[in-house]
Amino acid sequence: MFIKQLLGIMDRHKLDVVSCGKTTARIQKAICSGYFRNAAKKDPQDGYRTLVDGQVIYIHPSSALFHRQPEWVVYHELVQTTKEYMREVTTVDPKWMVEFAPAFYKLADRTKLSKHKKQLHLEPLYNKYEKPDEWRISRVRKRRN
Repeated sequence: MFIKQLLGIMDRHKLDVVSCGKTTARIQKAICSGYFRNAAKKDPQDGYRTLVDGQVIYIHPSSALFHRQPEWVVYHELVQTTKEYMREVTTVDPKWMVEFAPAFYKLADRTKLSKHKKQLHLEPLYNKYEKPDEWRISRVRKRRN
């Protein structure tokens, strides 16, 4: 379906259909520029999280990227079965989203933390299975002022 749409657009604008060869970044950038709202970042705990609303989603098992699990992706559509799955997924560089949708995304200043992030701190818990004075990071709590 996606290829059919792409060929239709190319034909409508009288553009030559040529192979990109091994330089797939041009195609990935084109897809990213059109589907920047459908961006998702790999979640350390579970699947991916959409950048727009933080919804948990997964790469569809039939996707070529299912076993690769890239850090950043854009997708064409979501399909609801037992989970919410992304279909027609491609990897992207997060800098492309800032480049193609500057009114929608911007680079964060790493020196400034949000009020919410400033209130969080990691509380180490003692691990009885390790040597004395060995600690592990476990849960996140809001800091009380």
